[in-house]
Amino acid sequence: MEYSGEILGIIYQNELNSYTIAEMYIDELEDVKTIVGYLPFVVEGDNLKIIGKFVEHREYGEQFKVESFEKVMPQTLDALERYLANGTIKGVGPATAKKIVKKFGDDTIDTIKYAPEKLAEIKGITRDKAIDISESFIESWEVWQIVGFLEKFSIGVENAKRIYDKLGNNAIEQIKDNPYVLIDLVRGVDFRQIDKMALELGTDETSKKRIQSGIKYALIQTTYNGHSCVILQNLEEYTHNLLDVSIDEIEENIINLKAKGEIIIEERDDGDEWVYLESFYNTEKAICNRLIKLDQYENSKYVKGIEDEIKKVEKNNIITLSDKQKEAIKAVNDNNVTIITGGPGTGKTTIIKSIIEIYQKKNNKIMLAAPTGRAAKRMTEMTGYEASTLHRLLEIGKINEDGLYKQYQDYQGTPIDGDIVIVDEMSMVDMFLMNYLLQSVYLGTKLILVGDSDQLSSVGPGNVLKDIIESERITTIHLDKIFRQAAKSKIIVNAHRVNEGEGFISKSEASEDSKDDFFFINEVNQEKI
Repeated sequence: MEYSGEILGIIYQNELNSYTIAEMYIDELEDVKTIVGYLPFVVEGDNLKIIGKFVEHREYGEQFKVESFEKVMPQTLDALERYLANGTIKGVGPATAKKIVKKFGDDTIDTIKYAPEKLAEIKGITRDKAIDISESFIESWEVWQIVGFLEKFSIGVENAKRIYDKLGNNAIEQIKDNPYVLIDLVRGVDFRQIDKMALELGTDETSKKRIQSGIKYALIQTTYNGHSCVILQNLEEYTHNLLDVSIDEIEENIINLKAKGEIIIEERDDGDEWVYLESFYNTEKAICNRLIKLDQYENSKYVKGIEDEIKKVEKNNIITLSDKQKEAIKAVNDNNVTIITGGPGTGKTTIIKSIIEIYQKKNNKIMLAAPTGRAAKRMTEMTGYEASTLHRLLEIGKINEDGLYKQYQDYQGTPIDGDIVIVDEMSMVDMFLMNYLLQSVYLGTKLILVGDSDQLSSVGPGNVLKDIIESERITTIHLDKIFRQAAKSKIIVNAHRVNEGEGFISKSEASEDSKDDFFFINEVNQEKI
């Protein structure tokens, strides 16, 4: 469906991606409707053509979901006055807008664009101010042309504002000169489409900017699969297939990128060479350095007589901790950074609750966090203490696409005001979120990382928990005993059996009081699945 009309008001607009909820008077319907979608540069008073469909929001009712839109000049003098008065034109408020439209009427737009000196005929507008008004009007309109231009590259309106913020008013000229600049600015772009456009514009197949952009695109592609780097030979082969240029030319440009500091090549003990984008390498390096610095700092939260404290916990809660659980609590006491890892039902939550009880008695402030809202909610329910998401704790909001390309030293989350920081579900934390976390932990704070290294790794790049464990530089307690209550769950039992390379538990192996919480359906037909 296609409609046109005027934006009467902005209800909400996200500053990062321009997702907008607005009220729009739709001419064809002669009614005001709520519209939602990515609408960069759209403000109250704008006139739009919109394409999309009506949807029913279960809480807010009928909304028009905008799939694409076009900004158009106001069609009536009243609409033009509101457009000029909406705050986007420098030096024009409601009173000035009214004077301009009243004096020039239907010729208002042409006057502003082509004869701005006439604006000085209005009392209160100097010649210099008239020129400023004209330039601001033209600039505001030209900004919008970027959106239409980017559609040629299948780049949606949600990314248009980011590109404009990066490149400025001459964004179109810069992109025409070097379309590959979009690879550095927007994740998820179709390289082949950009490459095709660049070749049509006259870019040579063996040009440095084409090959180097192809190399960086290949490195970016690896991050979609959770990797932070790639073996040099694999990178060369992928780039060769992508660009159809010789390996020699690719190697030469890899050397050039390395010389410019845009990529890092790391030779490891096995002789393999691994290639990183510079920001990924520096982020990994920052994580390593910060972890070691935190761990080696003075252990100021050390609790004397930890054995007695553990006994008090057992007595107060009428429980008996296993040797491994006691070992984990002692490890936390002896180190500033500790990892506690184990599958479901191995007693991680009991350890967390015991640590909280011991350190709260010593007047330490405890902070609990997890990477997702669901994990934080479960942590709260299981421990009885409030947990938050890492994003909320660090006050960083959602890491946007730009986050992957910031320099590691630019990461500055809010310092964590806590003596003991416990993070659960660590397998879900990617390298960039981990870096935010570590930079926000004060030296002398105890950091306890809890998770199951056998779970699926984070969606974002990096396998942080597993890599730290395998480095053997941070004290790690491995829990492998399934406690009796958890052993009644077939889900938990089968999760451990899969990790050990065994088959699912059979009916004859299950105990009489086992829960019927696991069902296996043997089906190989994808359509039926």
